[in-house]
Amino acid sequence: MDHMIFLYALLVLTASGLAGITIWAPRRAWVKTSALALAGLLMITGYASLVELLGRPKAVHMEWAKKNVPEATVLGVSFKEKEAIYLWLSFDDEQEPRAYALPWSMKAAQQIQNAMQQANAMGTAVRARRPFDASDVDSEMMFYALPQEALPPKVPRQG
Repeated sequence: MDHMIFLYALLVLTASGLAGITIWAPRRAWVKTSALALAGLLMITGYASLVELLGRPKAVHMEWAKKNVPEATVLGVSFKEKEAIYLWLSFDDEQEPRAYALPWSMKAAQQIQNAMQQANAMGTAVRARRPFDASDVDSEMMFYALPQEALPPKVPRQG
Protein backbone atom coordinates (compact mmCIF):
# COMPACT_ATOMS: atom_id res chain seq x y z
CA MET A 1 0.00 0.00 0.00
CA ASP A 2 2.87 2.40 0.68
CA HIS A 3 3.89 2.41 -3.01
CA MET A 4 0.33 2.94 -4.24
CA ILE A 5 0.10 6.58 -3.17
CA PHE A 6 3.30 7.42 -5.05
CA LEU A 7 2.11 5.60 -8.17
CA TYR A 8 -1.19 7.46 -8.04
CA ALA A 9 0.56 10.79 -7.45
CA LEU A 10 2.73 10.14 -10.52
CA LEU A 11 -0.38 9.33 -12.55
CA VAL A 12 -2.10 12.55 -11.41
CA LEU A 13 1.00 14.64 -12.18
CA THR A 14 1.25 13.11 -15.66
CA ALA A 15 -2.44 13.66 -16.38
CA SER A 16 -2.23 17.22 -15.02
CA GLY A 17 0.79 17.92 -17.23
CA LEU A 18 -1.08 16.67 -20.27
CA ALA A 19 -4.12 18.76 -19.29
CA GLY A 20 -1.88 21.84 -18.93
CA ILE A 21 -0.42 21.30 -22.38
CA THR A 22 -3.94 20.90 -23.74
CA ILE A 23 -5.11 24.18 -22.24
CA TRP A 24 -2.29 26.16 -23.86
CA ALA A 25 -2.45 24.39 -27.22
CA PRO A 26 -3.91 26.45 -30.08
CA ARG A 27 -6.99 24.26 -30.57
CA ARG A 28 -10.73 24.73 -30.60
CA ALA A 29 -12.56 24.96 -27.28
CA TRP A 30 -14.38 21.64 -27.73
CA VAL A 31 -11.04 19.84 -28.31
CA LYS A 32 -9.58 21.40 -25.15
CA THR A 33 -12.69 20.51 -23.14
CA SER A 34 -12.64 16.94 -24.43
CA ALA A 35 -8.95 16.57 -23.57
CA LEU A 36 -9.54 17.91 -20.05
CA ALA A 37 -12.44 15.51 -19.58
CA LEU A 38 -10.23 12.62 -20.73
CA ALA A 39 -7.49 13.68 -18.28
CA GLY A 40 -10.06 13.66 -15.46
CA LEU A 41 -11.31 10.26 -16.58
CA LEU A 42 -7.70 9.00 -16.59
CA MET A 43 -7.26 10.13 -12.97
CA ILE A 44 -10.49 8.44 -11.86
CA THR A 45 -9.86 5.15 -13.69
CA GLY A 46 -6.23 5.15 -12.52
CA TYR A 47 -7.35 5.40 -8.91
CA ALA A 48 -10.04 2.74 -9.38
CA SER A 49 -7.65 0.33 -11.07
CA LEU A 50 -4.98 0.73 -8.38
CA VAL A 51 -7.55 0.13 -5.63
CA GLU A 52 -8.95 -2.89 -7.47
CA LEU A 53 -5.48 -4.42 -7.81
CA LEU A 54 -4.98 -4.33 -4.04
CA GLY A 55 -7.27 -7.33 -3.60
CA ARG A 56 -5.77 -9.57 -6.27
CA PRO A 57 -2.71 -11.80 -6.07
CA LYS A 58 0.24 -10.34 -7.93
CA ALA A 59 2.21 -12.60 -10.25
CA VAL A 60 5.65 -13.16 -8.69
CA HIS A 61 7.41 -12.16 -11.92
CA MET A 62 5.75 -8.73 -11.71
CA GLU A 63 7.08 -7.94 -8.22
CA TRP A 64 9.65 -5.16 -8.42
CA ALA A 65 9.68 -3.63 -4.94
CA LYS A 66 10.60 -6.87 -3.15
CA LYS A 67 12.58 -8.57 -5.91
CA ASN A 68 15.64 -9.21 -3.71
CA VAL A 69 13.88 -10.44 -0.57
CA PRO A 70 15.79 -13.54 0.59
CA GLU A 71 12.93 -15.18 2.52
CA ALA A 72 9.28 -14.83 3.48
CA THR A 73 6.88 -16.66 5.77
CA VAL A 74 4.07 -18.55 4.04
CA LEU A 75 0.83 -17.76 5.87
CA GLY A 76 -1.48 -19.58 3.49
CA VAL A 77 -1.57 -21.37 0.18
CA SER A 78 -4.16 -22.38 -2.40
CA PHE A 79 -3.51 -24.62 -5.38
CA LYS A 80 -5.20 -24.33 -8.76
CA GLU A 81 -3.74 -27.29 -10.61
CA LYS A 82 -2.01 -26.55 -13.92
CA GLU A 83 -2.70 -22.83 -13.45
CA ALA A 84 -1.12 -21.27 -10.35
CA ILE A 85 -0.11 -21.60 -6.73
CA TYR A 86 -1.56 -18.75 -4.70
CA LEU A 87 0.57 -17.71 -1.74
CA TRP A 88 -0.14 -15.40 1.17
CA LEU A 89 3.31 -14.16 2.25
CA SER A 90 4.52 -12.19 5.25
CA PHE A 91 7.84 -10.33 5.09
CA ASP A 92 10.14 -9.67 8.02
CA ASP A 93 10.27 -5.91 7.32
CA GLU A 94 6.49 -5.36 6.89
CA GLN A 95 3.39 -5.82 9.00
CA GLU A 96 0.92 -6.42 6.17
CA PRO A 97 0.98 -9.73 4.30
CA ARG A 98 0.67 -9.81 0.51
CA ALA A 99 -0.92 -12.21 -1.98
CA TYR A 100 1.08 -13.63 -4.88
CA ALA A 101 0.49 -16.08 -7.72
CA LEU A 102 3.34 -18.48 -8.43
CA PRO A 103 3.31 -20.28 -11.80
CA TRP A 104 2.10 -23.86 -11.47
CA SER A 105 4.83 -26.38 -10.74
CA MET A 106 4.19 -29.88 -9.45
CA LYS A 107 7.57 -29.84 -7.70
CA ALA A 108 6.82 -26.55 -5.90
CA ALA A 109 3.33 -27.78 -4.93
CA GLN A 110 4.85 -30.94 -3.46
CA GLN A 111 7.49 -28.90 -1.62
CA ILE A 112 4.79 -26.71 -0.06
CA GLN A 113 2.68 -29.73 0.93
CA ASN A 114 5.69 -31.46 2.53
CA ALA A 115 6.79 -28.28 4.31
CA MET A 116 3.27 -27.67 5.63
CA GLN A 117 3.04 -31.23 6.98
CA GLN A 118 6.43 -30.93 8.67
CA ALA A 119 5.57 -27.50 10.10
CA ASN A 120 2.26 -28.78 11.48
CA ALA A 121 4.00 -31.75 13.09
CA MET A 122 6.69 -29.55 14.69
CA GLY A 123 4.44 -26.59 15.49
CA THR A 124 6.48 -24.16 13.36
CA ALA A 125 5.96 -22.05 10.24
CA VAL A 126 6.67 -22.55 6.54
CA ARG A 127 9.24 -20.30 4.87
CA ALA A 128 9.84 -19.52 1.19
CA ARG A 129 13.44 -19.07 0.03
CA ARG A 130 13.85 -16.41 -2.71
CA PRO A 131 10.10 -16.33 -3.50
CA PHE A 132 10.46 -14.00 -6.51
CA ASP A 133 13.18 -15.93 -8.32
CA ALA A 134 11.05 -18.22 -10.51
CA SER A 135 14.15 -19.91 -11.97
CA ASP A 136 14.72 -21.64 -8.60
CA VAL A 137 11.32 -23.34 -8.49
CA ASP A 138 12.47 -26.51 -10.21
CA SER A 139 16.16 -26.45 -9.30
CA GLU A 140 16.30 -26.43 -5.48
CA MET A 141 14.20 -26.53 -2.35
CA MET A 142 12.21 -23.30 -2.28
CA PHE A 143 9.80 -24.05 0.61
CA TYR A 144 10.76 -25.50 3.97
CA ALA A 145 9.48 -25.86 7.53
CA LEU A 146 11.31 -23.88 10.18
CA PRO A 147 13.06 -26.10 12.72
CA GLN A 148 11.80 -26.18 16.27
CA GLU A 149 13.39 -23.74 18.65
CA ALA A 150 15.95 -25.26 20.95
CA LEU A 151 14.89 -25.85 24.53
CA PRO A 152 16.52 -23.60 27.09
CA PRO A 153 19.65 -25.13 28.63
CA LYS A 154 19.12 -27.06 31.82
CA VAL A 155 20.63 -25.54 34.88
CA PRO A 156 22.06 -28.17 37.23
CA ARG A 157 20.63 -28.15 40.72
CA GLN A 158 22.92 -27.25 43.48
CA GLY A 159 22.48 -28.57 46.80
